[in-house]
Amino acid sequence: MRLREKLKKIKLLILDVDGVLTDGRIIFDSNGIESKFFNVKDGHGLKLLKRAGIDTGIITGRESKVVEIRAKELGIDLIIQKSHNKLESLHKIMEIKNLNYDEIAYCGDDIVDIPVMKRVGASFSVKNAVEECKKIADFVTERESGKGAVREIAEIILRLTGKWDEIFKRYTI
Repeated sequence: MRLREKLKKIKLLILDVDGVLTDGRIIFDSNGIESKFFNVKDGHGLKLLKRAGIDTGIITGRESKVVEIRAKELGIDLIIQKSHNKLESLHKIMEIKNLNYDEIAYCGDDIVDIPVMKRVGASFSVKNAVEECKKIADFVTERESGKGAVREIAEIILRLTGKWDEIFKRYTI
């Protein structure tokens, strides 16, 4: 099935964090305070999806206060951290949101993401993901993680579903 047809069914985009929303680096200062680098264009892309009626969520294997803060800032309330089985986490989200696989898109970058990528309606991977993820993804970004890859995904979804023009009008007045 072509990507356009798959995306027309999507109601929720779920993202991994480290290596998708960030460049994958985890920085600790001498006091043990964690820092992550997020791209502002990625964040705006997620807000554009929400305006178009597509919800967003996070499944991550790590637990981080920084992720909670960034998610809150972006209006993402669907967050599962410290997920040791991302497929189980996906099933929890499906139950909470009353969605089926075809209505969910997912972006991952490493082998722990593959079980989810194989099940969802549309799968994405970032340019600098492991080869195994890129091979099974419906779409691989031209941009690297933490450098606009999520924005690229948001725009692909909006453009291929015909929602981009309506969203873009807001900025041409």
